[in-house]
Amino acid sequence: MRLEKEVAIVTGGGRGIGRAIAKQFAAEGAAVLLASRTEAEIRQVAAEIQARGGRAEVAVADVSREADCERIVRAAEKALGTISILVNNAGIYGPVQPVENVSAAEWDRVMAVNLRAPFLLSRLALPVLYANGRGSILNISSVAAKGAFGLNASYAASKAGLAGLTRTLAAEAARKGVRVNAISPGPVPETRMSQELGRGLAEYFRADDQELFAQMLKGILQGRPQTAEEIAAAALFLVSEEASAVTGQILNVDGGMAFY
Repeated sequence: MRLEKEVAIVTGGGRGIGRAIAKQFAAEGAAVLLASRTEAEIRQVAAEIQARGGRAEVAVADVSREADCERIVRAAEKALGTISILVNNAGIYGPVQPVENVSAAEWDRVMAVNLRAPFLLSRLALPVLYANGRGSILNISSVAAKGAFGLNASYAASKAGLAGLTRTLAAEAARKGVRVNAISPGPVPETRMSQELGRGLAEYFRADDQELFAQMLKGILQGRPQTAEEIAAAALFLVSEEASAVTGQILNVDGGMAFY
């Protein structure tokens, strides 16, 4: 098993990509702390992991709050042991509007969840990882950070910032045995975020959401969206020893939407 004896924190672990990552990690031997604002969802995922013989605990928390981030890390250490993997997956899309219609409060909320929270959690996790001389941080970015798409200013900016944070952390941590990478997923229609985005775009353009989705697929080389399991498979690789020489990278898992 590729993650035997590892202890991983997965934020936004109750559904979608986070759920798939948590279950994949647990299947490979990791003990997993699931963090989310929605208690019922993370308890369900923890129960699924435990039913298969894995170890999982939960922390009900809002990652935009500094005190909650501290509580997540402490809960993982108390329940599961010294953390070795942090997955910053929790995220929100924000307003599907042009910049002139986005309020400062809406902008700040997206930044707090998508960029400030990974900073806060990484800042808490790094001393632990450094003390052990090993570990991995994985951030979930987005193809939105790399492409020119309208109506997503706050989301795209937050994810582009997350890519910058990833590279900086990798530069600081590499000689201390800690690797930091990110995944840039394309569209994953099974996630609530993608579904909400689809509805938002359809409402803004007064168009059929399925027609808009079909048009979007034309911009993907593979001509199809991605699945949460495909993102989780890439996540497993990046935090495992199979990727021991990989750090500071933003891995596209997008079917061929972006090329840098």
